Amino acid sequence: MQAFLPRHLRQALVLSLFTLALLSTPATLSHAADSSAPPIEYGYPDVSVWTTKRNTEGQLENPLLKLADVIFGKAGIKWQSKPYPARRLFKHLKEGAIPFTMLVRASSLKECCLFSTKPVTSTELRVYRKESTASIKAKEDFIGKRVITIRGYSYGSLGKFIRDKNNKVSIQEANGHDAAFELFERNRGDYIIDYTGPAAEVLEARPISDVTSDIFKQLDVFLVLSKSYPNAQKVLSDLEKIAEDIDIQSILKRK
Repeated sequence: MQAFLPRHLRQALVLSLFTLALLSTPATLSHAADSSAPPIEYGYPDVSVWTTKRNTEGQLENPLLKLADVIFGKAGIKWQSKPYPARRLFKHLKEGAIPFTMLVRASSLKECCLFSTKPVTSTELRVYRKESTASIKAKEDFIGKRVITIRGYSYGSLGKFIRDKNNKVSIQEANGHDAAFELFERNRGDYIIDYTGPAAEVLEARPISDVTSDIFKQLDVFLVLSKSYPNAQKVLSDLEKIAEDIDIQSILKRK
């Protein structure tokens, strides 16, 4: 049919069909951030609240890297990641040298960073004890007790409380999660303060028959973006919308 149309009408018909095809094509990145956004470095703590397992480079595995890969992929933003000691990570975030992380809502970052309105996942800080030992319901219950902690974790306000000499908490610091439960078995402490993921891995590998635990605090994890990142509020909003549309838990469980 087109062969019998004048040339200018054939061109107009082709252009109309092309435009119609564009309008009818579904958007694959409906929540994508501006693809011209500069690359992002995702800085994360070099101690893990998720696992004791390490990758081939000897670094503790971070399941949140899998989530970041999906979110930034859908946003069309190039990214890289690197672990840092906690103090250095917070320093770089405050300076804007590192623009992105996923953390609890830390008050010390409110001036420099934006937090997503909703958490993307959560973990639990638990207190492990023998079944015959009294449970801990508040930080004041630690007064005068023997407590095993793990080197590298600050434990936030709880850490400040138990390290305050006025509270007379006897602290035994272990060099790792395995070491903490070894000390516990040797009766070097009545309580261990640890996170659900690493502790569960240790107890699965070496069960302790009379050990139990109580949730001390649930820790919500948020997307955190430096205010110095270009168009930060919009970019964070776009990333959060992407997070809301994906199955985060299944992503975190991927091998």
